[in-house]
Amino acid sequence: MIFKFDNKNTGIMIYQFKPVKYVFLIVLFGILQNGCTKNDWIVLFDGKTMDGWEPSENKSSWQIENGAFVTMGPRSHLFYVGDVANHNFKNFEFSADVKTDSCSNSGIYFHTEYQESGWPEKGYECHVINSSCPATGGGYIERKMTGSLYAIRNLYKSPVRDGEWFNYSVVVQGKTIRTYINGDLMVEYTEPENPFRTEDKKGRVLSYGTFALECHDPDSRVYYKNIKVKPLPDNTPTTGQPPDDLDYEEVLINIAGQNIPLMDLHVHLKEDLTIDGALEHARRYGFTYGIAFNCGLGMGFESDDSLRDFLSAYRKPPQTYLAMQAEGREWQDIFRKETVDMFDYVFTDAMTWTNDKGKRMRLWIKEETEVGDPENFMDQLVDRIVGMLENEPVDIYVNATYLPEEINARYDELWTEERMDKVINALVDNNVALEISARYMIPSADFIRRAKKAGVKFTFGTNNTSSKDLGRLEYCIEMVKECGLSSNDFWFPSEKPN
Repeated sequence: MIFKFDNKNTGIMIYQFKPVKYVFLIVLFGILQNGCTKNDWIVLFDGKTMDGWEPSENKSSWQIENGAFVTMGPRSHLFYVGDVANHNFKNFEFSADVKTDSCSNSGIYFHTEYQESGWPEKGYECHVINSSCPATGGGYIERKMTGSLYAIRNLYKSPVRDGEWFNYSVVVQGKTIRTYINGDLMVEYTEPENPFRTEDKKGRVLSYGTFALECHDPDSRVYYKNIKVKPLPDNTPTTGQPPDDLDYEEVLINIAGQNIPLMDLHVHLKEDLTIDGALEHARRYGFTYGIAFNCGLGMGFESDDSLRDFLSAYRKPPQTYLAMQAEGREWQDIFRKETVDMFDYVFTDAMTWTNDKGKRMRLWIKEETEVGDPENFMDQLVDRIVGMLENEPVDIYVNATYLPEEINARYDELWTEERMDKVINALVDNNVALEISARYMIPSADFIRRAKKAGVKFTFGTNNTSSKDLGRLEYCIEMVKECGLSSNDFWFPSEKPN
């Protein structure tokens, strides 16, 4: 309400606004101007018709069943072309419920535009694939799983399973992109100025645009329902921080573009490193982690009961693996098979063993290690490694080729071709993968090349002691380039329920 009175001293008419009413009028004007408040979710798919959606090539590849879009045919993309925001979004929250059949591939594009044929060139893709089927003849196997910001920041373990509905959310605020699966944060990426992109991904940058769903191939069956959006103001601020090392950012994106799995399967929650801290670090670089727990005499869990109690209470983040680090040679006598099977995979090393004189040694502790004659020590070490690989049911040999400090300077001399081949043959014969260690920078390039030629599969591992040495897998990535490793050279854990 407006009040008017005459200032008797000046003769000027003074107008005043009652504050509460003034605020109300401003709010009302804003609502009328925008049509609705910015907090409203807007449905994009009515569950019955194609209204507001336009398929590209092979238009019959899109069907509607039980309130859901269903992919069933050759490649096609279904673009939103409706009236909401004139199908031109910048900042937003997007949500859809999704379900996949086995080995099905799809994706959700944003900031894209209608394209009659081919894979959309403009905008980002949030990937949808929960299981990868083997390819024949060494063909391409897609490893960038559900929740990935495709080829930019990837997950190499799906957080959900085929045949189950899950919620997929994408949030863009300024230059920051986040993906969520069932409310859990998967990817957090802030685009830098002039971001590096490979030649086939030049359009993967933020701008404006619409949404599109992907029908990837005739063998992929994927379902989408409850599709909705919450537009955010164009001036929404960036909430994250861009990468601080753009040279290494280029390295990571090039590696991801080669389908090399950036998985660190040897991460420990030690000292100050919490699971939240590990996940934040993983999102920063686009890594997938296997969280490992030490199990054995004098190392972490020393009894089957204590380990089972822990595992029963442990909430595994769905985008991570759970690993058992089997310590010493006695671990099979301590832990029951049923307990070991609760892990996604098991790894061990040859850093704890008993020499020919009966002395139990932990090779990283100088006071406990007895080297003596280096040649004799190496023969014993290789014998213990081969015996371990033949007799212990493990998936990965980690800290591979580690030598005590006393003789480490002679690594290349002591790891002769004959000794390397004995270990490599045992790895092949027993189907055990070989870790490339970021912390110890082993095995050597010569060992890795020989192992690759023999058909050994590889993994990356950090074996960190705290948050301070969690690192960026530099040595591992260097070995990929130096030794010519491809995506088919890597080992993956078998999928187990989350």
